[in-house]
Amino acid sequence: MEWFQWLSDQLLRMEWLYQLVTQLVENVFQLDSASPVGASIHFFIYDTIKLFILLTVVIFFISYIQSYFPPERTKRILGGMSGFKGTIAGAFLGVLTPFCSCSSIPIFIGFTSAGLPFGVTFSFLIASPMVDLASFLMLSSYFGMELAILYLIFGVLLAIASGFILEALPLSDQVESFAMKAPLQAQDDAQLRFKDRIHFSIEQVKEIVSKVWLYVLIGVGIGAIIHNWIPQSSIEAVIGESNPFAVVIATIIGVPIYADIFGTLPIADALFAKGVEAGTIVAFMMSVVALSLPSLIMLSKVIKRKLLFSFITIIVVGILLIGYLFNMIHTLF
Repeated sequence: MEWFQWLSDQLLRMEWLYQLVTQLVENVFQLDSASPVGASIHFFIYDTIKLFILLTVVIFFISYIQSYFPPERTKRILGGMSGFKGTIAGAFLGVLTPFCSCSSIPIFIGFTSAGLPFGVTFSFLIASPMVDLASFLMLSSYFGMELAILYLIFGVLLAIASGFILEALPLSDQVESFAMKAPLQAQDDAQLRFKDRIHFSIEQVKEIVSKVWLYVLIGVGIGAIIHNWIPQSSIEAVIGESNPFAVVIATIIGVPIYADIFGTLPIADALFAKGVEAGTIVAFMMSVVALSLPSLIMLSKVIKRKLLFSFITIIVVGILLIGYLFNMIHTLF
């Protein structure tokens, strides 16, 4: 399907922008775009512009959808659900209602105060920042539809399985008492008109871009360094295919990094170009998004040590399994 490939190249991968930046580097800056300096400048300009275009379009689109699912309505939808059905509902609503890992914590408090089962709340808490629609669209732009679909499937499965396991464990007393008494502020989305949703989406774009722009620039800068200055042999020695612990190392490296999917994509793109396996990159991205230190610190104020340790253990084990399975499946194709 040539027309689909053309749309993918021009709309998602933005080949037109790549060519424009190449002309800028070679004709205006008078640099060889294949040299380390020229390639670094090209990488930084191209990825920065591309990411901010994608950010604007994707966040606007996702925010419009999100306007139909404010926290109070999400809570009502999930109310009364438990067990496996509840974890599935929590995970899929997390996909439709994107929140970053830190902003998911107040939502988690609202859900626990409403009496929603552990499985529902935790599957939502995991899925919302990690496998939302914005992540899927951004991954499609960078790595293609196949890898994005696999990421989405594995991420949703991790959210469902984690929520189901946590609900089965005897940990109902591990939530701090204040979190059980802090209901979500009611929001009535029924009165929102079309222009209200448009306004909400525009405001969300402004708010999110204002929060993530620095992390995007840092991520692009790190990506440019990895892509053009760090020898492939050095990367392969640490997280290359020949190292059986590559997925483990990538997961550990990702935990202290505070970023969202937008800040990690340029780094992942540079690692992919250096030949790092897809599963290792996926493990890195998932650990950054789901296990960032700031979000874990915030979560530690809401849940007690035993539940926090169980949550981290389940997510880490799940990410490691996904990383290795991802590598096996991606190799077959």
